[in-house]
Amino acid sequence: SDAVKLKNCTACRLVKYCGVDCQKVHRKQHKNLCKQRVAELNDEQLYTQGHERPEGDFCPICTLPIPLPMNEHSFFKVCCSKRICSGCTFAAKKRGMSGCPFCRTSLPDSDADVLASIQKRVLKKDPAAIDFLGRSYANGNLGLQRDMQKSVNLWTEAAELGSIEALCNLGLAHVTEFNDVATAVKFWTKAAMQGHVESRHNLGSIEAQKGNHDRAVKHLMIAVKMGGKDSVESIQRMCMFGLATKEQYAEALKGYQDAVEEMKSHDRDEASALMKS
Repeated sequence: SDAVKLKNCTACRLVKYCGVDCQKVHRKQHKNLCKQRVAELNDEQLYTQGHERPEGDFCPICTLPIPLPMNEHSFFKVCCSKRICSGCTFAAKKRGMSGCPFCRTSLPDSDADVLASIQKRVLKKDPAAIDFLGRSYANGNLGLQRDMQKSVNLWTEAAELGSIEALCNLGLAHVTEFNDVATAVKFWTKAAMQGHVESRHNLGSIEAQKGNHDRAVKHLMIAVKMGGKDSVESIQRMCMFGLATKEQYAEALKGYQDAVEEMKSHDRDEASALMKS
């Protein structure tokens, strides 16, 4: 009847019901199809989202994406919680600037000063600062005693405040400290869908370990096209063992090279040459 307002199955949205009783009667017949469609919808989101790196992966001065791994090509400034690429840091030093290239604050002289600066930003609920403090506890840096539970608590807070990096760190902690891969995958999935390259690579590695090579290549290819060198090497190995095609490897190489070109600058080339000399 036109008077009856049908409601979709909230999970798969494939079937309409006139009410809860009708839905319960049909549940046994519908369950498998529903699960299948939900999995398809989840995959659609997983593989179509997170193809661009997040704002925090870009240097706030030159506005270019920072090469990966970022900790090797940039410096985290505890005064302003900005990650400045090596090129802009080098250029600032050439101009005689001794403080932070972004906010001009004087650089801290000791671990105690670094810790004091970061704790000020933590009190202001700065997610990047909270993530940094979490890593400091995890590594026992800045004179802190190593405390993984403290790190997890800080990363959880940072993730709730929007830190994608903290989601990745939570995933790593659940693998290395708690041997809980399933929970790690949940964190990495959230991060990967927001453009986190390392998390996307980790998802690809997990799928490869399970023997789901098609799914693994999909993840790795996304990471490659955002500049993930480890993902290129993974696809290369898979190609050598017949688990990925030559065409996929060629696509990965081109995607990686395009990403690298996007990250290049004269200042970064000069900085790189200086660090290698």
